[in-house]
Amino acid sequence: MSQKNAPESPDGFAFQRSNYQWLVIGLAILIVGYILMSGGKSEDPNVFSEAIFNFRRITLAPIVVLTGYGAIFYAILKGR
Repeated sequence: MSQKNAPESPDGFAFQRSNYQWLVIGLAILIVGYILMSGGKSEDPNVFSEAIFNFRRITLAPIVVLTGYGAIFYAILKGR
């Protein structure tokens, strides 16, 4: 039973510089998406706030978060 070894990079790392750049970009996009998703609480816990259902939290933030995960996925699978 033979194992196929993945080609190693000359410096011994699994990722190259561009992979790490895409990973950092993806993480930054994720952070922005989660910041966009935050907020919308009511000052009085007995009063319901409609602010949680605005465009930014319901539509924009999930799209940004999924874009961030897509960039991270690309960074992991990107060839050399």
